[in-house]
Amino acid sequence: MSYGWSVPLRPGSRVVTVVGPTAAGKSALSIALAQEWGGEVVNADSMQLYRGMDVGTAKLTPAERAGVPHHLLDIWDVTVTAAVAEYQALARAAIDDIFARGRVPLLVGGSGLYLRAVLEEFEFPGTDPVIRARLEAELAETGPAPLFARLRERDPVAAEKILPSNGRRIVRALEVIELTGLPFTAALPDPKPYYDAVQIGVERDVAELDERIAQRVDLMWAGGLLDEVRALDAAGIRDGRTASRALGYQQALAELDGTMTEAVAKDDTVRGTRRFVRRQRSWFRRDPSITWLDGAAPTLLADALAIAG
Repeated sequence: MSYGWSVPLRPGSRVVTVVGPTAAGKSALSIALAQEWGGEVVNADSMQLYRGMDVGTAKLTPAERAGVPHHLLDIWDVTVTAAVAEYQALARAAIDDIFARGRVPLLVGGSGLYLRAVLEEFEFPGTDPVIRARLEAELAETGPAPLFARLRERDPVAAEKILPSNGRRIVRALEVIELTGLPFTAALPDPKPYYDAVQIGVERDVAELDERIAQRVDLMWAGGLLDEVRALDAAGIRDGRTASRALGYQQALAELDGTMTEAVAKDDTVRGTRRFVRRQRSWFRRDPSITWLDGAAPTLLADALAIAG
């Protein structure tokens, strides 16, 4: 990472990240890089942390992993609320173990906050169970819209970075504002590296990526998403504040409930994913240390190998 001061700060060599929007081709590139270097993948897709959420997250099957070890897949039950601080500790432990065995860690995914939490000196503001419970009760009663309006008034910068439908993150931002008396964004530290890292971004033409998203959604339904969600429903996914809101899963639940047709559920998933991709692009494009490559280029692997040196 290019922050303007000396690295590495941690034992080992460099972490290689493969980042970018959903459906750009990160997984395929990470497998190819790992095979070239004898590397191992550390997952940085927040929804792939959940057990049983396979079809809807495009989680690579064991066969598709082609013998490359993968870490931090399937670590949480769908009833567990995602915690970036817990992920940070687990991911750093996995990376340090990979370094200790003389192999190359590849941190791969599109969850920008999770990636930043691992790569940078990043301490999380505390929590207050009373404030959190009050805000969550308000969320359950009114939905996210009034809370998002409050966040937009108190911290418009944070509101720009959070989906208006993401009640969990809105609640967290408002909690930090109440705890610290400062904007939520003020609680996020300036970048300072924890690991030496080289960051590779995988991108596609907008029209091509839109088409790939539509194709992926079709494959999700054809590949058994509804059966997967039925099983997760029995496992309590509706009680999971994070997993139940995942794109595709909330729509599949609505289809199972009869409140959406299959066509509407699929169209809603495509639209939601495209909106999410725009936010991913906005997040990653702010980071000047990412070198961007065209995921459709025939020279993609060679270009990535050249960047990583």
